[in-house]
Amino acid sequence: MGVVIPLEESKNKQASIKPLVDLTRADMERVNQLILSKAGSDVQMIPEVANHLISSGGKRLRPMLTIASANMFGYQGEGHVKLAASVEFMHTATLLHDDVVDESDMRRGRKTARILWGNQASVLVGDFLLGQAFKMMVEVGSLEALDVLATAATVIAEGEVLQLSVAKNMETTEDDYLQVIRAKTAALFAAASEVGPIIAGTSRADRSALKSFGMNLGLAFQLVDDALDYGGKAADLGKNTGDDFREGKITLPVILAWRRGTAEERHFWREAIENGDNGEASLERAMGLITKYGSLADTIARANHYGTIARDALAALPASPWKAALNEVIDFCIGRVN
Repeated sequence: MGVVIPLEESKNKQASIKPLVDLTRADMERVNQLILSKAGSDVQMIPEVANHLISSGGKRLRPMLTIASANMFGYQGEGHVKLAASVEFMHTATLLHDDVVDESDMRRGRKTARILWGNQASVLVGDFLLGQAFKMMVEVGSLEALDVLATAATVIAEGEVLQLSVAKNMETTEDDYLQVIRAKTAALFAAASEVGPIIAGTSRADRSALKSFGMNLGLAFQLVDDALDYGGKAADLGKNTGDDFREGKITLPVILAWRRGTAEERHFWREAIENGDNGEASLERAMGLITKYGSLADTIARANHYGTIARDALAALPASPWKAALNEVIDFCIGRVN
């Protein structure tokens, strides 16, 4: 069942992360080399599991934010490369753990590590990558940057536990949902963006601006991801359309459709999400109800709202190619629904 999601801003249609990719290319080559070297181990299974996900075609958006946010303030040194690699390892570890918790079969169009090597290996290799990330943070020698990323790791873990506590519960509110994605997704975007100005030694105001940019970009990014699960294509998602539904995840499109629905429709949602009646016929009906109540359009409207806050966070910074590229990233993240 196809769903067309209208966009408020036509400029999103042409948005690309190419300007950011081009600006960060040289540094990101060094980041990727560092990632591959730090994923190595004498224990053969560790690089096998790690490289399966590391080489699976992710955009590396989070480490690019670290590189960009350091360079836009004229940083000279090597620390941004190590912090960017640390950010990517944190993200990769989270994905390995997520797939175990969610019992996911696909990630970025490939079988998940847990399917190929088992849950135990996925969890333990994720722990190995977190350890390597913190070793690189320590090597940079910035206690402030270490504090920001360590705090983010704690918040992400709290978000995972919070998501478990609201899983398959149709009483979950929009505020509950936002609390989960703020912790699980936006916290790492914020930290990745904040550590750049920290090691560049810029002002507290600049640091706060990049933190706000990252936090709100992360919220917009996750809102769009959750909309795409009901209105996108498997090729865009890197997983099967409707996977969130099958896993009983409570995302904003579901919350809005449930709250706006009739008593009979709410009964359907309870059976589908809480009791696991989530076959293809149920998915078709779920997508129909989400369309009926405008849940996708409203989810994208929320994403545009946070995108505007992210753009405003950058507004006071001096004009530069870096700033322009970060602004286009906002449009790109939201424009994925087109």
